[in-house]
Amino acid sequence: MTTDRGAARKARGAERRAHADYTGGVYGAMLAASVVIGAGTLGSLPRLELVLLLVLTGAVFWLAHVHAQLFGARLAQRTVDRATILHVCREEWPILQAAGPPAAAVAVSPLLGLDVQGAVWLALAVAVAEQVGWSVAASLRAGASRGQLAASAAVNLLLGLLIIAFKFVVKH
Repeated sequence: MTTDRGAARKARGAERRAHADYTGGVYGAMLAASVVIGAGTLGSLPRLELVLLLVLTGAVFWLAHVHAQLFGARLAQRTVDRATILHVCREEWPILQAAGPPAAAVAVSPLLGLDVQGAVWLALAVAVAEQVGWSVAASLRAGASRGQLAASAAVNLLLGLLIIAFKFVVKH
């Protein structure tokens, strides 16, 4: 019996991974990069404030997407039960998950000898790299050709560089 449960759990996990949608990860990474750009002047605890801003913004957008999905289900007159809520929460999780690496970069920046401005640039670089990584993972999962994979990576890198360009334009 335990073996059957374990096999069923593995099968469900494999099914989830096979149907994984990386859109939320790409979106969340872009959101994190935008948060870093828009952070402006930080207060007396700039690193802590930036980490909190990244994580809390990711959480708010994750909740907003979960709500939108569930509200859409209600509009479609489908029942919204606990299983549906958990499914939607898992489905939208990459949005919040994407805030983690840039926030971690800010948190470890003192260990790397970076000042606050260096921490901001590190977080921005991590967010852009993550955005490209999510797009490459999505392309690989979709069975994209090398050309399609390269195009996806290039477009996401270009979008990330555009966000970085905004940092030069938006001065706080």
